[in-house]
Amino acid sequence: MSDLKKKAVVLVSGGMDSICALYEAEQSYEIVAAISFKYSSKHNRRELPFAAFHCKKLKVPHRIVPLTFFTSHFKSRLLKNGGNIPDGHYQEESMKQTVVPMRNGIMLTIGAGLAESWGAKFIIIAAHAGDHAIYPDCREAFMESMGDALSLGTYIGARLVRPFIKMTKSEIVTRGTELGVDFSKTWSCYKGSKLHCGKCGTCTERREAFILAKQDDPTEYRSVGPLPNKPTSIPVFSG
Repeated sequence: MSDLKKKAVVLVSGGMDSICALYEAEQSYEIVAAISFKYSSKHNRRELPFAAFHCKKLKVPHRIVPLTFFTSHFKSRLLKNGGNIPDGHYQEESMKQTVVPMRNGIMLTIGAGLAESWGAKFIIIAAHAGDHAIYPDCREAFMESMGDALSLGTYIGARLVRPFIKMTKSEIVTRGTELGVDFSKTWSCYKGSKLHCGKCGTCTERREAFILAKQDDPTEYRSVGPLPNKPTSIPVFSG
């Protein structure tokens, strides 16, 4: 095996970032499996078929891990038992309501356990530069600490890989286009209806990314009105 081909698992939700990360990983790693999580988010049922589609296209084994306890024990507007998903810019204070507490921490821990069980050393996640202000478990300090914990907590010295951590959403669109990603087969909208709503924070971010990347957006939106203004200051949420 070439030194460039290292065994890895990739966390794949079916969203545009994680699908791009799957295609990026395929360039340099031997992907043992792509891991998706089945939990009670409003949009989960819309994401998972796209994760399966791209795994099949790349001939990557696709494994779905159920996280049924999220429904009973976690509080978030993103979950089916939460309130309505807010509209507006992705970086607004209101988006804090969509945070699922420690979601990435839980998924990365499971990913590391599966990686060690399956003989893979690398766990790949699509966290990117635009995530930090909204999600505590996407911030650099957390990710660095989590990487250390995964390494120390496994015999194989598991390594956390974040190929897009210094990239913006628009740069991910550019890179995904270069890799041949069909973005029409990805899902972003947190509301999880038949079409992307075009108004929630994730739809706003998706629309904005294609515009800034100067790429055609293949997404069908229910609403394509003017994009909301970006907040003049990015909220910082403390614990």
